[in-house]
Amino acid sequence: MFIPYLIGLIFHFSPQLSEFNDSLIFTNHVFNENIKTVQLYNEEWNLSYPVIKLRSNEKLILHFDLLGSRTGNYYYTFIHCDKDWKQSNIYPSDYMEGFPENPLEEYNASVNTTVDYIHYRLTFPNDRVQFNLSGNYIILVFPLNEPDNPVLSQRFIVTEETVIINIAPHRSRMTADIYTKQQVDFTVNFSAVKLADPYRDVYAFILQNGRWNNAKRNIKPEFISSDELKYSSLSDKTAFNGGNEFRYFDIRSTRYMSQYVKKIDFLIANYHVYLVPSENREFKPYFYWQDFNGKYYIAVQEQKKPDTDADYVYVYFTLPSNNILEGGRMYVSGALNNWKYDNNNLMIYNPAEKAYECVMLLKQGWYNFEYLFKREGIEDGVATSFEGSHYETENDYTVLIYHRNPRERYDRVIGVQTVNTLNRLTD
Repeated sequence: MFIPYLIGLIFHFSPQLSEFNDSLIFTNHVFNENIKTVQLYNEEWNLSYPVIKLRSNEKLILHFDLLGSRTGNYYYTFIHCDKDWKQSNIYPSDYMEGFPENPLEEYNASVNTTVDYIHYRLTFPNDRVQFNLSGNYIILVFPLNEPDNPVLSQRFIVTEETVIINIAPHRSRMTADIYTKQQVDFTVNFSAVKLADPYRDVYAFILQNGRWNNAKRNIKPEFISSDELKYSSLSDKTAFNGGNEFRYFDIRSTRYMSQYVKKIDFLIANYHVYLVPSENREFKPYFYWQDFNGKYYIAVQEQKKPDTDADYVYVYFTLPSNNILEGGRMYVSGALNNWKYDNNNLMIYNPAEKAYECVMLLKQGWYNFEYLFKREGIEDGVATSFEGSHYETENDYTVLIYHRNPRERYDRVIGVQTVNTLNRLTD
C-alpha cells in the first residue's frame, strides 16, 4: 500500500493533492492485528458519537491498545473528506492549523494483566493542531517515518451547527413494514444561513446507532419553504429495520460469573470466558431492556484504572442452529469489531454441536452485540435472522446535513442532531 499524499506532506514539496489508493483508510479500520479496542468519542461521554462543534471547546478522545510489551512510536495526521468519505480537494493548511503530523505522547503499559499491552490516549483538538473547516475527517495513526503503513483510521465529524434539525421517528407507514421498520422524518430550519439552491446543494444523511454501513445517504428534501427543508417519505429513503435490543454480556470480572456467562477458565496463561448459548429471537415478541445500542464500555471490577488494569480475555460465542444458512456468512456484530465483517468476528458452523461458534479476544468491560447474517454480494448485513425486527426497538438516529457551495471545494457540515426513539417513537 502506498500513500503519496502523506509522503508529500513529510517532504513539503507536493504541489497537488493525490488520492489515497486504499479505500479502507476512509473507514473505521484497524490495519495491524496487534491493535485492539479502538475507541473515539466526545470527551463529555465515552458512549457518545465522534462529533464536535467547530471553534468550540469540545474535544475528542482516541483510545487504543498495542498488544505486547514493546512501545510503538506512533504519529497521527488528519484527512479532510467530502460527504461520501473521499479525500477533499483542499490542502491541509486550508482545513487545519499546526503541524500536519504529530506524535502520540500519552501511553502507559498494562498492569498485572495476563496479556501485556501498551495503552495509547490522544485528546484533540490540542495545542498542536486545530481545525479551520467543518466536514468529515479521518484521523490516521502510523509508525514514525512510515506514513504509508497506517495502523488504524477512524472517522469523525466537525460541524458548524448553523441549522436547526428537528427529528420525528415513527413506525413505518408502509403496510408490509408496519411491525418491523422505523421511519425517520425531520425538518431543517436554515434561517440563520444563506442557501442559494437548497435542493441542489444540500444533502442529508441518517445514521442508525452511529453506523455507516447501513446509512441512508444523499437524501433530498421533499418540500422546501423560505427557511425550512422537510424530509418525509413513504418509501425506504428514510426507513430502517428496527432490529432488536442488543444482546449483552459483562466480563468486568474474571472471578465471578455474571449474567450470560456460563464458565470462566484459566488455561495456558489466559482467561477463557464461555457465554451461555444464545437463543433464537427471530420469531419472539419484542421485549425492552436498556442497552448501549451496539457499543461497549471498558471497565474492570477488581481494579481502578480500566485503561491499563483491564485484562484481555478470550470470549466464546455459541449460536445454536439445526442447519447451516446458505448464501452468506454469520458474524458476531457490533462496535466490538467496528461494525466490520472479517475473520475476527466470523462464526464457523460446528455440525457436531449444531451451532455457530466464534472466539474473540476482548478487553474487560460491558459489551453489546448481535448476530448478523451477511449475504454474498451485499455490502451491509441483515440482523433479522436469529434476532427479529420490531418497530418498538430503542435506537439512536443521527441526521447530518451537508452543504456544498459551488464556489467552494469542500462539503461543509452545517448541522448534526441525534435523537433516541425511547418515549419519542410515534405511530
